[in-house]
Amino acid sequence: MASSDLEQLCSYINEKIGNIKNTLSLRSCGQEPALKTMLNKIGDEIIVVNELLNKLELEIEYQEQTSNSLKELCESLEEDYKDVQHLKENIPPHLPQVTVTKSIAKGADLTSEEPAKIVESAPGNKPPKGQRNIKEMLFITSDEFNGIPAYMKSRLTYCQINDVIKEINKAVASKYKILHQPKKSMSSVARNLYHRFIDEETKDTKGHCFIVEADIKEFTALKVDKRFHVILNILRHCRRLSEVRGGGLTRYVIT
Repeated sequence: MASSDLEQLCSYINEKIGNIKNTLSLRSCGQEPALKTMLNKIGDEIIVVNELLNKLELEIEYQEQTSNSLKELCESLEEDYKDVQHLKENIPPHLPQVTVTKSIAKGADLTSEEPAKIVESAPGNKPPKGQRNIKEMLFITSDEFNGIPAYMKSRLTYCQINDVIKEINKAVASKYKILHQPKKSMSSVARNLYHRFIDEETKDTKGHCFIVEADIKEFTALKVDKRFHVILNILRHCRRLSEVRGGGLTRYVIT
């Protein structure tokens, strides 16, 4: 056996002998009444400290879980904020505008008994008294857009379809504004359009709002091309319009 190994073994044995002596010394101290009382108090304090350490460990574990939850919540809020910012920066132009019509005095507070009145400029609102109702085509919803067969909509987007609807509504409004206008106040151009509108009506379009391709060209900047007819096909699929043919003319009836 090497001398270094022997020295380590001797040191280990001496350490154990020292521990035994200390234990016996403490045991003998425990037999003395005064020291025994002190040792009991120390033991009680050790128990209290141990309980505090257990509570501290539980509190640390709880704080770690709370910290992880807050971190996940923060990440989720950041994602939601990005989504909101994206929606804010990409609001479809065809969405109706919302305006507050109730005037509120400076410093006045709203109460549940006096809520602010909100007026939304959406299709279908009741027209002012004395004005005839002009039917407008409702915009395509996102659910409807998702339900359109892929072969039909091809690369068209949700906004592109609704932009066309917006222009069609513009053409309808322009056409029927002329039809509802007193003849005496019409210009020569409006009078010619009026007579064309009347000639294009049939018994199948009576009581319905409709336009033809000439109206699209007259009142909008849309191109009546292949893409336009693809969108018309989509609008028929979504039951926004129907076709009435006759006399070499296709009438697009708002449904």
